[in-house]
Amino acid sequence: MPDTSLSSPFHAGEQLTQTRVGVRDEIEQRAQTTIRDFMPDQHRAFFEMLPFVLVGTTDGEGRPWASIVTGQPGFVTTPDEKTIQIAASLLVGDPLNETLEAGADVGLLGIQLETRRRNRLTGIIQSVAPDGRADGITIALSQSFGNCPKYIQTRTVQMPSSAEAGGAAPNVVTSDRFDEQARALITAADTLFIATTYRGDGNDASNGADVSHRGGKPGFVHIENDRTFVLPNFAGNNYFNTIGNIVMNPRAGFLFVDFDRGDLLYMTGHAEIVWNGPAVEAIGGAERLIRFRAEEIFQVSNSLGLTFQFGGFSPSLKRTGTWPET
Repeated sequence: MPDTSLSSPFHAGEQLTQTRVGVRDEIEQRAQTTIRDFMPDQHRAFFEMLPFVLVGTTDGEGRPWASIVTGQPGFVTTPDEKTIQIAASLLVGDPLNETLEAGADVGLLGIQLETRRRNRLTGIIQSVAPDGRADGITIALSQSFGNCPKYIQTRTVQMPSSAEAGGAAPNVVTSDRFDEQARALITAADTLFIATTYRGDGNDASNGADVSHRGGKPGFVHIENDRTFVLPNFAGNNYFNTIGNIVMNPRAGFLFVDFDRGDLLYMTGHAEIVWNGPAVEAIGGAERLIRFRAEEIFQVSNSLGLTFQFGGFSPSLKRTGTWPET
């Protein structure tokens, strides 16, 4: 049985997955020093220089959503090692407009694409102030840890100038199916973000919301029908935060970003883990698969407002495959 004592930084689903793949003791020992209940100074400095962060929340029905918040570097601040504040106006159509409330679980991912650095944290929303205030979203930290640079494609990002900021107004389309535009974005993606959540009994720091990055060669996400896609789970840090959450709560939210056009594709639905079988074996580097079935989709055009320039694919992708290659 998994050790669900408060001394472990992992909840039962994460521990069960670690045991299943034979890394439980090793990862527990490592995580005792790498998963903290505070932000080291370098993590605080890192978040404060970012022009965007990813946010994972749940709505009133308990459905996870992955979101993105942007701002001039410095829009994220850390008043102390256990508090993080985000001052930004939320994007049109972003689920955060409905999910932000005091007392809610939240996951945060800071990722600097040009250097492949990323840090994650989980916490509880303490307060939500009007858009643009310095203390707009205040988060009390539960866990903080760094992630390896695997599978991150390099991209440089620039904030728009004041002259460029007044482009076409965002347009929001809601659906429960993938239309042609959504299918094109999903099948061409080399980067996506996934939100998951698990809230067990008590206030264990290992519980809560999470948002994570996934990367692969274009074609690493395969659409099975107009509501379902599947993607490989490549070797990572063996914490199994995302997989462990899905084991305990088979719901997930995805965010796909069109880095050229600034379009965003948000979706929430149900997820399952495909642990083995011919489909897993068919994809180079895959250790398991995540299959997702969408329930609600928000497709927002002209949304992001940031300019991205592609740099290069992660060297880690040399050992990975795509669905067209099968």
